[in-house]
Amino acid sequence: MDFGVHLPDAGGMAEREPVLAFARAAEDHGYESLWSSDHIAWPDVDAITSQYPYGENSGFPSPGSAWLDCIGSLTFAAAVTDRVRLGTTVLIIGYRPAIQQAKAWATLDVLSGGRAILGVGVGWMKEEFEAIGMPWDQRGQRADEFLEVFEKLWGEERVTHEGAFDSFGPIGFSPKPVNGRIPVWVGGHTKPAFRRAAKYGDAFHAAATEPDQLGIMFDEVAAACEAIDRDPAEVEKTMLHRLLFDHKVDGSISGSTDQIVDQIGRYADLGVSHMAIFFLQRGGLQGRLDAIQRFAEEVRPQLG
Repeated sequence: MDFGVHLPDAGGMAEREPVLAFARAAEDHGYESLWSSDHIAWPDVDAITSQYPYGENSGFPSPGSAWLDCIGSLTFAAAVTDRVRLGTTVLIIGYRPAIQQAKAWATLDVLSGGRAILGVGVGWMKEEFEAIGMPWDQRGQRADEFLEVFEKLWGEERVTHEGAFDSFGPIGFSPKPVNGRIPVWVGGHTKPAFRRAAKYGDAFHAAATEPDQLGIMFDEVAAACEAIDRDPAEVEKTMLHRLLFDHKVDGSISGSTDQIVDQIGRYADLGVSHMAIFFLQRGGLQGRLDAIQRFAEEVRPQLG
């Protein structure tokens, strides 16, 4: 299994030096990837009625808390690394116009030497869509069309598109991604997300899901692949999870080194090939950097 490190892109550590330290630690300790999450304008917590699908809402930051732009954070990290891949877990595809997003991703991919991973989701917070003036309704259909637009812009010399939500062209678009396209990892927990992963995804990307439920989700993705005559083996199984050493926290991989090895082993048994880790470790920046090193030295060698 490959492992990645989630950057400190929100809250008190969403600053230059912590992001640099995380990026360099991931590269130095042999992780395969760096990750950033996506929010633009965080509404007042008391005004959020939308239900966060991956846990309790109580841990959300206040409206005044920093949240770095995900593509900007990854581009910044690209400049101080040479090897790790750079992905979003996940980019909310309906927050930005299609051509603008395609340009930003192609730029990241070119400047990083072909290391970008486009992790996408349709979003869950209606209040944020409203705050930034983007449509909430039909966001799944919009996401599907935008993924098709990306493929055209990245793969064709003169691009024309006539769709339900976007129309343009013919236009030129450059630069192109280094390898002709950027891998798409589709997140979500609903049947439309499973179908989206089957149709467009190089990987299905789950978030903080218990093994039993994750197995069901993987089966759903496989069934969606078979329904369109695609080999399910073509869709990689990946996920984001939270991790904390020496404490037990519900909804997280946590506990002693041996307990963490056992918990990750359950995901390996399900076929998870890449896990992005959000390190929850206490002790501020140094505590989290120590956890990144500890995982690399104590946990990973036991996982083969």
